[in-house]
Amino acid sequence: MPIKKIHHVAYRCKDAKETVEWYTKHLNMNFVLAIAEDEVPSTHAPDPYMHLFMDAGGGNILAFFELPSSPPMGRDTNTPDWVQHIALEVDSVDELEATKARLQAAGIEVVGVTDHTIFKSIYFFDPNGHRLELAANTGTPEMMKKLDEVKWDMLAEWTRTKRAPKHAAWMHAKELGPN
Repeated sequence: MPIKKIHHVAYRCKDAKETVEWYTKHLNMNFVLAIAEDEVPSTHAPDPYMHLFMDAGGGNILAFFELPSSPPMGRDTNTPDWVQHIALEVDSVDELEATKARLQAAGIEVVGVTDHTIFKSIYFFDPNGHRLELAANTGTPEMMKKLDEVKWDMLAEWTRTKRAPKHAAWMHAKELGPN
């Protein structure tokens, strides 16, 4: 069974209306669908919710649930903030830099532009505390081939040692210096 694509990815939100307005204003996403029930269809649990769907481009949907009967949102305190994030692709580095300036002008703290060699990224948080990444691809076919050729060796070395293999250290040499 081949997977066709990701239908949607769902996260929790604090306020459905605020979330729709924020993603529309700051990321130009269209609000495409809302579903709400007082009972969960899959479990039949009595738990009112608002499920909203945002167009993330290319047939991708980013969805959110507001759950007013549940305790306030938390996060996995054993996982650093930078690990769990939603990465969205933009067309160019120019667009990335323009978006960074627009977000900062709106009072949103932005980290980056970070150079990953095969893409450049900025990072920031939505009003729900979800970390977002916007990325613009910069990799060449040669770079991608080089990374493809070492992925299994890197995984095997990591599995044995739990230390970062150096096969692709060239990617972050600008950010971290030579290894």
